Amino acid sequence: MSQRLIAACIAAPLVLILGGIALVVPLPYASYSPGPTYDILGKDDNQAEVVQVDGHEAYYDKGQIRFTTVVASSYGQKLSLGEALARWVDPDKAVLPYDVVHPPEVSQADEKAEGAVQMTTSQDVAKAVAMAELGLDVPTAVQVAMVDEEGPAKDKLLVRDVFKEVDGEPVTNADQIIAAVRKHDDGSLVEFRILRDKRELTVRIKPKQIDGKPRVGVSLGLGYEFPFTVNLRVDPMVGGPSAGLMFSLAIYDTLTPGSLTGGATIAGTGELGTDGAVGPIGGIEQKIAGAQEAGAKLFFVPKDNCADVKGLDPDLRLVKATTMHEARLALEKWVGDHDAALPTC
Repeated sequence: MSQRLIAACIAAPLVLILGGIALVVPLPYASYSPGPTYDILGKDDNQAEVVQVDGHEAYYDKGQIRFTTVVASSYGQKLSLGEALARWVDPDKAVLPYDVVHPPEVSQADEKAEGAVQMTTSQDVAKAVAMAELGLDVPTAVQVAMVDEEGPAKDKLLVRDVFKEVDGEPVTNADQIIAAVRKHDDGSLVEFRILRDKRELTVRIKPKQIDGKPRVGVSLGLGYEFPFTVNLRVDPMVGGPSAGLMFSLAIYDTLTPGSLTGGATIAGTGELGTDGAVGPIGGIEQKIAGAQEAGAKLFFVPKDNCADVKGLDPDLRLVKATTMHEARLALEKWVGDHDAALPTC
């Protein structure tokens, strides 16, 4: 046997072993996959309407307005070469640097908390924008966006409690509340006057020293003093801000006679600003794939995501969304004529 053949016989198994190792060794990558879609005009698992209205007429129809989601690979799970290649060749999935999907400075608990705060804010902004579209005045406020389960405010403050006063002073911004709490580093009680379900209550809380500063254990967010109550029964496991546009369209549809969708299934995505502007989101391709799987006929794409959908040819119509108002008008036009000229990327 020649030396060359002997070398080949030795090297071949080593190459196979090294190749096998390379396929399973974690790499600094994560992935996005299409997630479930949720019909906001439908009912939840308990057969209750997702959009709940109290103090205003509600109109329910047979159409569907679906918000779309993306499933990210788990926190701490880095893809192997084999996993990354399998996802890379799948047109409905995306492979991204791990630190983009899970930033190193953000813990798993922080990710969950941030997603919950974003979802709360997204819903409330959507309500305010929908009501403004109806011509209603909705004053802004500072509210509880999240309550720390281990903090002093647990069972005393609730998500969406609106702050009216702190220590007897009218609340005008979040910084005022933070500054007031920090004055109680002597262990004295901070007094809040809050608005909850149209009732004003007084709540007193003893701050707890966390990271050397007195805190009551809540996250503050943008809130509103709504003229009537609208609640969204959304799966609490879903977080993030990207359903804002679809929430607002569904709320507007529920508060107005007739069907905004014409009985069809429509979907989309987009973070909603307080002025009704639609902001960009991540995972647009995966969300379009999820919407197509759900049978949607039209999908709203945020204006700043237009570059991400170039070259896509899905089996549904892509419509550019710049504001909630323009998206509503486009949807009404499409219902009247599915071949009508609409804003496009």
